[in-house]
Amino acid sequence: MEFKLRDWKLKDAESIVPLANNEKIAGNLRNTFPYPYTLDDAHLFITKSIHQNKRMQWNKAIIIDDAASGSISLLMQEDVSCKSGELGFWLGEPYWGKGIMNHAITQICETAFNEWDLVRIYARPFSENIRARKTLEKAGFQLEGIFKNSIYKNGKVLDSCMYALTK
Repeated sequence: MEFKLRDWKLKDAESIVPLANNEKIAGNLRNTFPYPYTLDDAHLFITKSIHQNKRMQWNKAIIIDDAASGSISLLMQEDVSCKSGELGFWLGEPYWGKGIMNHAITQICETAFNEWDLVRIYARPFSENIRARKTLEKAGFQLEGIFKNSIYKNGKVLDSCMYALTK
């Protein structure tokens, strides 16, 4: 299935709300990703994405059939971790299992390694999020370790994983 990555536009808000308002998505992301997900949440996220420091963070819309259908971001780290970036992503459930996120991850990582002075990109999926873990592995990321009891989400203490792709 064809997709493209592009900067967010305010008009994307209406297309992402029905996709982002999904407990299966929110349950695997940080608490800063709200559930239920409202139009106000979408407007706030997109406005922040438009006005962010593009030298420190990329938030890109994943566009499928001319509609925003998910998000992928890369956040540059600072201080002694300044050669690393943290990857985050989600995709609307109707598009799961079609290889879109694998290709989106590959595309943003290739661009980041070429345009930024990075040597490492990492992601920290929850250990129970097998779908995200497999997607990262297909994109070339290596499991570096499991952090025991490192996440508190929805009243439960969970493990998280450290995956990384190095230049």
